[in-house]
Amino acid sequence: MMFSMTGYASLESEVASGVLLLELRSVNHRYLELHLKLDDNVRMFEPLVRELISARLGRGKVECRISLMQRNADQRQVQLDDNVLQQLAQMTVSVQRHFPESRPLSVADILRWPGVMLGDAADHEVLAEAIKESLVKVLQDMTESRAREGIKLKALIHARLAEMEVLVDQVRPLLPAQLKVYQERLSAKLQEALKSVDEERVRQELTIFAQRIDVDEELSRLGAHIEEVKRILEAGSPAGKRLDFLMQELNREANTLGAKSVSTEVSQVSMALKLLIEQMREQIQNIE
Repeated sequence: MMFSMTGYASLESEVASGVLLLELRSVNHRYLELHLKLDDNVRMFEPLVRELISARLGRGKVECRISLMQRNADQRQVQLDDNVLQQLAQMTVSVQRHFPESRPLSVADILRWPGVMLGDAADHEVLAEAIKESLVKVLQDMTESRAREGIKLKALIHARLAEMEVLVDQVRPLLPAQLKVYQERLSAKLQEALKSVDEERVRQELTIFAQRIDVDEELSRLGAHIEEVKRILEAGSPAGKRLDFLMQELNREANTLGAKSVSTEVSQVSMALKLLIEQMREQIQNIE
């Protein structure tokens, strides 16, 4: 399966402490780059979120937003742990005895103290599990979205490859015709200059000309690279970097083909090949 690096998914779910909102989006990037935007209620779970995303996605610039809309205070049964409060009071007295000028704890400070609210530890575990389950679902949705996009990219690249094969096949029959035209032109020039045709000179010039315009090696490499691109497309593994490298190789052969051209037809084929390669390269930038 081939995956695009472009995708989006979101989920809203009910949890014990409120409503959990999760949004995930990604675009193309050379490596995996995570941007987490977690609100204060869920920021403690950042390591868990990073681990889950990194295990599922290989490349892409990924933005993850998670927020928890907590229930109103009158909807939640709040209880305080007397033992923790007593320990906190004793610590406060001890601190003020050593540092009389220190400010006493406010009610807000006390309520934020770890363990003061009964059920905090249990709520933490429940919320962690809820975030894990929700993130796994969102990652699955995004993966399916990226897979659908990958199928479209694969079809587009196959279409461009088919066009390239047609163009490559057009070039091969042109070479004998180019040699024949050059031979006629050379013979005419020699006859005009020497009033006769030097057959040996013509053969030498034709040999040099044939070597200069010989693009059989370039056409063979173009064909081999096209077949390799097809193979990678069908392999289904992460292939973006390998395909990008092959686009460079294809472009190099197309440039050489244009440099050796002595006819308008071959030059036009070279330009058409480079256009198709650039179109494929743009699509490949989105492949994981």
